[in-house]
Amino acid sequence: MMVSAPPDVVDTISGENRRVLVLLHGANLNLLGERPTEHYGTITLDELERQVEASASKRGWTCICHQTNHEGEFIEYVQVYRSAGALIVNPGAWTHYSYAIRDALELVTGPVAEVHLSKIDEREDWRGRSVIADVVQVRVAGKGPDGYEEAVTAVIDLAGG
Repeated sequence: MMVSAPPDVVDTISGENRRVLVLLHGANLNLLGERPTEHYGTITLDELERQVEASASKRGWTCICHQTNHEGEFIEYVQVYRSAGALIVNPGAWTHYSYAIRDALELVTGPVAEVHLSKIDEREDWRGRSVIADVVQVRVAGKGPDGYEEAVTAVIDLAGG
C-alpha cells in the first residue's frame, strides 16, 4: 500500500507555513490501554493522540497522527511527511533495530523527537539501544504521556514556532 498525504496537508507542509506536527506510532502502540500498565500506563492511543493534538493546537500548529504495525508503511509515512514542520516518532520495537527507519528519518528536514512511554534503558538489555538516536534532535523516555507533551514543546521550539 502506498501512503500519501491528503492534498490540503501537502499544500501546508510544502508552503510557507509549515506549522504541521506529525506524530507517528509504530508496532503494537494501537493496543495502548491493554499493554502492561507498569510500562505503558492506562492511556489509550486515541487519548494520547488527542492530548498531543491539543498541545500542538495551543501553539498554533496542526497535528497529524498515524499508527501502523507495518514497518514499510511507517517508513512511507516518514517519507511523505519529511518536509513537515516537525515529527514525533515512537517506532516501538523498531527503534532498536530498524536501520531502514533510521535512514528515512535522516532525510527529514524539520526537528524530530523520539519518544517512548516506558524507561527503555531500564528494561531488557536489547531495548536500551536506539538505532535512530543519532538522527533525532530530542529523545524522551520513561515519562509516560507527559513525555509527549515535552516532545511537542521541544520540536516546536526547535522549528522556531
